[in-house]
Amino acid sequence: MSISVAVVGATGRMGKLALELIEGAQDLELFAALDSKSDIAQTLGADVVSDLTRFDVSQSVVAFAADNNQTLVFGTSGWSATHLQQLEKKFTGSSAAVVVVPNFSVGSMLATKFAGEAAKFFDSIEIVEAHHAGKVDSPSGTAVRTAELIAGARDGKPVLLPGVGQQARGEIVAGVPIHSLRINGVSAKQDVLLGGDSELLTLSHETTSVRAYTSGVLASIRFAAKSTGLTVGLQSVLGL
Repeated sequence: MSISVAVVGATGRMGKLALELIEGAQDLELFAALDSKSDIAQTLGADVVSDLTRFDVSQSVVAFAADNNQTLVFGTSGWSATHLQQLEKKFTGSSAAVVVVPNFSVGSMLATKFAGEAAKFFDSIEIVEAHHAGKVDSPSGTAVRTAELIAGARDGKPVLLPGVGQQARGEIVAGVPIHSLRINGVSAKQDVLLGGDSELLTLSHETTSVRAYTSGVLASIRFAAKSTGLTVGLQSVLGL
């Protein structure tokens, strides 16, 4: 039996990819493709709603899903740990399910996971992330998630923050400086730099097109169709 999917944000880069993947998968079928002019009620009846919009739009999609007990997958930037705590409360006791994936790339997920492990051994840590010039938000959702995981892995031990207050020192997220570039010639790239005594560990990941998100998008939709409650991160989808 196939899984019917409604795609919100179908005209964007990720939305177009989702439509292509759904069309090519034998176990998935397109229920509805929504753009900015569509009525969100068109998603009612779909097995899974895939939200690939902006944060301001995503908030209304999530609220609608909670009110209507829908199963939702979203990969929209801007959902911080605080937002996710509020989201968990919203879906507690509901038959709805929500799967939050900051980045659908398997490689990016692994790089973030490795950064959390490495952060236990280094006190000097900074993130540099670069995206295409058309990305409207910064820092990226992946960078925010990485900073939060780094902070969590350090059990309250602060990262060194020299030069705080200097304009060029980046935005501090969960105690970790993030520097964002929006520039032509890049799709998505993130470097986590961890400095120690006479050594520097750099964890780097780059995608060159949206095709890098193929496996993660498909896995997340299939996982969501069988899940309950709140799930955060591709690592949870893949059981890591």
